[in-house]
Amino acid sequence: MRGMMLPPDVPAYATRGDRFDDFVLDAVEHLDHRWSGELADVEFAVEDVPPIAVGDEEIPLARYQPAEGKGRSATPRRIVVYRRPIEARTVDNEELAELVLDAIIHEVAEMMGVDPAVIDPEGHGWGDED
Repeated sequence: MRGMMLPPDVPAYATRGDRFDDFVLDAVEHLDHRWSGELADVEFAVEDVPPIAVGDEEIPLARYQPAEGKGRSATPRRIVVYRRPIEARTVDNEELAELVLDAIIHEVAEMMGVDPAVIDPEGHGWGDED
């Protein structure tokens, strides 16, 4: 049998990576309603795993990287979300979406120098992540 087993318009067609990217986009959209000005120049990225130095005790879920350089070599402010560590801490898509949102809230709070409760007063971002 040749050809696609699933048509591209059914949910099962998307890969785990595609679904994770959608959760990141949903989280950014959730925060963008309130913080669009502050997030306008922030680049959001997804990587499978974080670069970890030998001896690191805790594996990060996300990381804020401030802008660096000037001119052509400049890099924008960036929040990188690490897919595999987040997936390893969740059992279903609902938990996955919540943890992605929590991780992004924590990084936005760090970037802005405020408490996560300020970023999202709806109750996300300061719950137990373990």
